[in-house]
Amino acid sequence: QVQLVESGGGSVQAGGSLRLSCAASRYTYSVNCMGWFRQVPGKEREGVAAISRGGGRIYYVDSVKGRFTISQDNAKNTVYLQMNSLQPEDTAMYYCAAGSDCGDGAGLLNPIHWGQGTQVTVSS
Repeated sequence: QVQLVESGGGSVQAGGSLRLSCAASRYTYSVNCMGWFRQVPGKEREGVAAISRGGGRIYYVDSVKGRFTISQDNAKNTVYLQMNSLQPEDTAMYYCAAGSDCGDGAGLLNPIHWGQGTQVTVSS
């Protein structure tokens, strides 16, 4: 079992920045992609960004392109999401996910393991 622990959420004003971190307890052979989803009450969970374990493939949902950057430190089993120019519509619970593959289809990755989530609130 892979455990994912997120940190770095919080409250900021519009235009501000936050960096989310996701530490994985270990990687298994089935995990080839890491990413971030977000969800607001009453809506489906949305894939935000994904990165292949080798780092050669990165994907973003259109609404965050140019503002969010996903990166990873494989030595630390940690994935990051740098979020700049945050807007109120970015307010959501953000979940780290580990999946078997990445792609530019809906969701960006097919999650196998989930973190517990970290809240991001952006005020206008």
